Amino acid sequence: MTKKELHIRITERRMNKLRLYAAKKDKTITQVVEELLDTLPEIADILQVG
Repeated sequence: MTKKELHIRITERRMNKLRLYAAKKDKTITQVVEELLDTLPEIADILQVG
C-alpha cells in the first residue's frame, strides 16, 4: 500500500488537543488520525445513502 501525506490547517488549540490526546494514549498523531478516519463509514455505504 502506498503511503500519502495529508497537510491540514487547524487552530493551535486543536493541535494542542491532538498532541495531548496522542501523548496520553501513547500514540503518534498519525495513529490517532488514522484511527479516527477508520471510524468513518465505508465508501460503498456512503454511495448507497445518497
